[in-house]
Amino acid sequence: MLRGLYTAASGMIAQQRRHDVITNNIANINTVGFKSGNAVNRTFPETLVYAMGGPNPSEGKIGKLSTGVFSEENLLSMMQGDFKETYRSQDLALSSDIFVDGIAFDASGKFVDENGQVTYQPQAFFAVDVAGQERYTRDGSFKTAPDGTLVTADGYPVAGADGLPIVVDRPWEEIAVTANGQLVVSETREPLPGAPQLRIMRVDNPNLLVREGDGRFRYAGEAGGIRQIEAGDRVEVHQGFLERSNVDTTQAAIDLMAALRAYEANQKVIQTYDRSLDKAVNDIGRV
Repeated sequence: MLRGLYTAASGMIAQQRRHDVITNNIANINTVGFKSGNAVNRTFPETLVYAMGGPNPSEGKIGKLSTGVFSEENLLSMMQGDFKETYRSQDLALSSDIFVDGIAFDASGKFVDENGQVTYQPQAFFAVDVAGQERYTRDGSFKTAPDGTLVTADGYPVAGADGLPIVVDRPWEEIAVTANGQLVVSETREPLPGAPQLRIMRVDNPNLLVREGDGRFRYAGEAGGIRQIEAGDRVEVHQGFLERSNVDTTQAAIDLMAALRAYEANQKVIQTYDRSLDKAVNDIGRV
C-alpha cells in the first residue's frame, strides 16, 4: 500500500517542478532573447511483479510496475523569437538557421533518427565578457559606456572577434553592423579602424548551456562543441531589431492548467491512501 503513497508523492514533486518551469516562462514573456524551458519527466526503473506461492516463480510473471516519476531535466526551447523593430543602432538581433549535413530539423530544432538518437540544431549567441569569463546571450539590447565600449544592458562588455571588448570612437548613429557582425561606417560602408567585428559563437548542442540569469548562459560542454561562426553557418545580425521571447503564452497557460490538474489528482490519491491507512489502524485494529 505504501508504494502507492510514494508514487503519488513523486508525481506531486514532478508536477510542482513542471509548474515552476512554466511560471518562469510566463514571467519572462517580455524578456528580450529569452528561451523558454521544458521540464522533462522520467519514470523510475520499472520492477517486474511475480505471483507469490507458485511452484515456478519465473512462470508467474504478472507484469511490470513503475514506482514513480521524477523531473529529470529542463531542456531549452531554441525556437527563433519574433523580431521587434526599435530603430536603435545599438539594438542587435540574431537569426540563425544552421544547417547540418543529412539532417532535417523540425520546428523545435530537433531531429530523431531511426535508432532514437536525438540531434539538436546548433544555435548562435553573442559573446560577452563577465568578470573575465566568456558568457553567451541572445539579448542584443546593447549600449555604449562613456569610454566607447559596447556593453550589455547591465554593463558587461560585448566581445569582439578577437575576444577583446568592442570599443568605438564615434557616435553609434554613424555605425552600421553588417549581417556577419562587422562594424562599418554607415555612409561609406568602410570598416572602422581596427576592423571590429562581433564575436558570435555557434553552440552545437544548446542544451549544454546553463542559465546564469539576466539572459546569459554558461557553456558546460566540451571545447569542441562551441566555436566562432563561419561564412556558411547561415547566421545573420539584424541592426535596429531585438528578438522577443519565444514563449508561447497560449501553450504555457494550457500546460500550467495541466500541471495543476495532475498535481491535484496525485493529491487525491494520497488522501485516499491516508483514509485507508486510518481505517486499517483505528477500525480494523479493534476487531
